[in-house]
Amino acid sequence: MPGVHCARYAGEDANDEANNLKLLKAMKGEANREAAFMCTIAIAVPTGPALIYEATCEGVIGQELRGSKGFGYDPLFYYPPLGKTFAELTTEEKNQVSHRGKAMAEFKSEFAKVLIWLRQRLAEAPF
Repeated sequence: MPGVHCARYAGEDANDEANNLKLLKAMKGEANREAAFMCTIAIAVPTGPALIYEATCEGVIGQELRGSKGFGYDPLFYYPPLGKTFAELTTEEKNQVSHRGKAMAEFKSEFAKVLIWLRQRLAEAPF
């Protein structure tokens, strides 16, 4: 929880603060506060399989909001190896450890190969 509907966790028109407060309320008294952010990047073309890049970042749902940087659940997502919430990390720190940063780093490391793959697949496309 809140899963794939995290942006609308507290309702269609909810903002980040409302989502965070709802999660805090739902987690009140819970001992197991383990959490993970997950990112999947899919590159698809009309022919053949998609390229998939996935990464996770494991942490803990905090007891209170901490920090002013970032967005979403960053003030609640505590990252034990750095002893901070995502909202307390610098952009550089967050990009090194976050699910999105890790998935993008993997994609970036293969970017030249991805371009070749795209050219090959698009040359086969029936349009």
